Formats: sequence, C-alpha cells, structure tokens
Amino acid sequence: MIVLGIETTCDETAAAVVMRDDDPGHPGPGRILSNVVRSQNDAHAAFGGVVPEIAARAHVEVLDGIVAQAMADAGLGFDALDGVAAAAGPGLIGGVIVGLTTAKAIALVHGLPLVAVNHLEAHALTARLTDGLAFPYCLFLVSGGHTQIVAVTGVGAYERLGTTMDDAVGEAFDKTAKLLGLGYPGGPEVERAAQAGDPRRFALPRPMQGRPQPDFSLSGLKTALRLEAERIAPLSERDVSDLCASFQQAVTDTVADRLAAGLALFARRYGRATALVAAGGVAANQALRAALRGVAERAGIALAVPPPALCTDNGAMIAWAGAERLAHGLTDGLDVAPRARWPLGEVRGVHILEGQPA
Repeated sequence: MIVLGIETTCDETAAAVVMRDDDPGHPGPGRILSNVVRSQNDAHAAFGGVVPEIAARAHVEVLDGIVAQAMADAGLGFDALDGVAAAAGPGLIGGVIVGLTTAKAIALVHGLPLVAVNHLEAHALTARLTDGLAFPYCLFLVSGGHTQIVAVTGVGAYERLGTTMDDAVGEAFDKTAKLLGLGYPGGPEVERAAQAGDPRRFALPRPMQGRPQPDFSLSGLKTALRLEAERIAPLSERDVSDLCASFQQAVTDTVADRLAAGLALFARRYGRATALVAAGGVAANQALRAALRGVAERAGIALAVPPPALCTDNGAMIAWAGAERLAHGLTDGLDVAPRARWPLGEVRGVHILEGQPA
C-alpha cells in the first residue's frame, strides 16, 4: 500500500510518500519513499511565534511544489498511489484548509481514496512506522501545543490518561526562551543554552509531583523562573545558561514523575504496555529523551522514540496514519471538513485487543 501524505497544520509545509504492507495482520515497519519538509521559521522569527495568516499564505505558495517534489523523490506517478491523506486538524485553520483542499483535488482527479488524518493521531502512530509496535502502548505526546499521556489500543482507539492543566511543555520552553531573550523556535535554543549551564543553581518547583492522577501543570514553574530572572537582573550569559539548565531539569524531573503515574494508570486499565512511546516536537530534546529512558527502564518496558525528523511535523507521519486507516477501510468523503479543534477521543477507529492482529 502506497500513500501520499500532506501536512500543513502549523508552520511546516510537508508532503511524503510512504509504503505499508497491505496485510493488516502483519503491519511491520513501513518504508518512507520520500519526505519533503519546508520550514517557515525565518518568516515567523521576527514575531516570536507563528502568525496564522503568514503561515497559510506560505502553504498556498509552496504546497504544489512540495507535493511534486515528494512524488519525484519517490519515483512514482499518481497512478501508483493507493490513497492520499492530509492532516484535517487540529491546527491553524487556514493552513489546514490549504492541505486538505489540495488532497481532495488530488483524490478527485486521480480517483483515489481520501483519508482525513487527525494530526495528533499521526504522531500517535509514527512509532508503528519506525518500530512496528504492537498495541496497546502508552504514548507521551509532547509538543508546542499538546502535552498528553494517551493509551493507544488500536487505529483510532485512544484514551487520554493525563494532560496539562495550563501550558504545554513545548509552550513553556518557547515562553522561557522569549523571557530570556533567546531566539525562535525557543525549545532548541533553551536546550542549547542549558548545555553550558548548572541545573542545580536555581531551586525551581516540580509541579504536581507525587500525585496519582498523571496530569501536568507548568504555569507555576514558568512563574518561578521569571521571578528568579527578575531577582538577578540584568542577566549575564552565564545566568541565562543556568536558568535554562535549571528549567530543563525541572521539566524533565516533572515529566519522569508524571509518566510513572501514567504508566501505573495504564497498567491498571489495560495491563502491561508493549512500550512507552514519545512523539511530538519536544521529544527531540535529548535531556527529555534521557529521562524517558529512565522511566521505561524502571517500568521494565521498551522505549520507542522516532528519529528527531519524524518527531517534528512532517508528511511521512500523515501518510503512515493514512495507510493505517486505509488498511481498515477508514476513508472519508470529499465533503469532510477541516477542524481547528479535534480531540483524539473523537477520532473514529477500531479497538484492537492485546494479542489480536493489528
């Protein structure tokens, strides 16, 4: 099964072609035939964040060329495709409309099945593309807009076990970078500065630590960081590095504690997870990955984290999710609507019990 995937939910314009074994009983890892991503970082850097109108215009300008390049890199014509998938939400609605409309046009012209993919579901299923994981597994979805612990029991079958009460982890990193005068995007800048810093210099809080419900809260940590920065202002380069290191350590300690609670809740409801999976752009943070390895080792389960290029937004994850859904006959009509908000719990799918074919 070969599927074209299109991703335009935020500030990356992406298209990819992915191959999947067409026997749903033996999914195995997929094969990425092409994966083209065009970043808009330079267009948004001056604003310190993504400007929706600028993002949508950029998608319009480059998407046709990105799709053409993805098909050329794969060495295929549209007649070789078994379907076309596009991220239909959640995301910035202007960009979502651009990608979904393009996919509808391709599907209509070439007589292909259309799959409207939930962007979060694509992150949730990426580890099956890279690692061939069996259900059920526990997903830690960590990005600029989302921080969730999710039980993944089948294609389109998700239960949210925990979430953030305020800021997402990626959002907290971005706000920290802005507070300390670092560049955009903020997450990599904070990580880079933290490498030269002392994580023990500032005693920052670990919110929600020890609570049985695996939820997050980061607003208090962010406020504590701001108060420390104001207390020692003006900030030297060393101060900034130490603040970043202390903040990053507080986040990783918090994540480790919250995930331990999440895995305990998962075990009570679903039994032993096949793996702990991390997905989303913040999963590229190396300190966070080290913390995740520790959590998985203590739980006695495997850790699956896709390569950094597949953690951030990309077309391959959309194509793979489309192929997974297509294998179960989950397609959409040309009247399917784009959605700015689309919780994972509202995604239709198939529940696959442990031990059954996936």
